[in-house]
Amino acid sequence: MTTATILQQSHKNKAFTTLLAFLLGMLGAHRFYLHGAKDRWGWLHLAALPASLLLRQLFPEADWFYQILPLTLSALGGFLEALVLGLMPDDKWDARYNATSSRQSDTGWPLAVVLVATLMLGAGVLIATMARLFDLLYTGGAYG
Repeated sequence: MTTATILQQSHKNKAFTTLLAFLLGMLGAHRFYLHGAKDRWGWLHLAALPASLLLRQLFPEADWFYQILPLTLSALGGFLEALVLGLMPDDKWDARYNATSSRQSDTGWPLAVVLVATLMLGAGVLIATMARLFDLLYTGGAYG
């Protein structure tokens, strides 16, 4: 049995994937868990960190908000993916990610806790990002 066959037969846990997207979505950990190292979207998430560091080096006088904007957008994408993956019905999840696995997914209350936390933190980050962006664009950062 080859390694590729073993990886295809492994059971992907929906609650764990959602937790990865919530905690490490900005780095694409959930994408690499689901699709492996060849996932382009995962690498795009991961590229946000060096992009933010590069912006900090190239534009040290720029506002901190602009310097971390790639990482912030990647985090917001991770929160959105956590909600989409976590709210997917178990049978659809199994058909998409566990087609070769003999086990069936049965998510419970831990997934609900992760989804509530994702919604709370994700909405907070989105609102804070929009508020800071509008502050910088319309007042030049007069409020902070």
